[in-house]
Amino acid sequence: MQTLTAGQQAPDFTLPDQQQQPTKLSALLQQSRVLLYFYPKAMTPGCTVQACALRDSNAELQALGVTVVGISTDAPAKLAKFAQRDQLNFLLLGDETHQVAAAFGVWGPKKFMGKEYDGLHRVSFLINQDGSIAKVFDNFKTSNHHQVVLDYLKS
Repeated sequence: MQTLTAGQQAPDFTLPDQQQQPTKLSALLQQSRVLLYFYPKAMTPGCTVQACALRDSNAELQALGVTVVGISTDAPAKLAKFAQRDQLNFLLLGDETHQVAAAFGVWGPKKFMGKEYDGLHRVSFLINQDGSIAKVFDNFKTSNHHQVVLDYLKS
């Protein structure tokens, strides 16, 4: 697994959102910078904590010129339930084939309870409007991810 780094170009992609509408990264970047955050599974405890904190910080992130977009390998129908249940105020994209996750270098070996398997790693990318990666966030807890991002943006 080779995660993309700051300075590299983010691969452009199109994925379905929670309303099954195709969403293209380059189209989002025409509006603002994008915080693309990869999370393992919708409606699980850690992913819910992370998503709700981003929801609660979304107005501040938007004021700093950043659009939040979450990506998991869940189907759009499950993403719709997640967004509705937790009143999420940002896009969720479904990468069911994990091709986008692989392109960003966040799909690979994981360990849980002694078992090894391939899965989605919890990593976020701040992407500039020109498509270059400004910052990779890979050292945070689900409960403080939003604050780590805000602190970086304000520094």
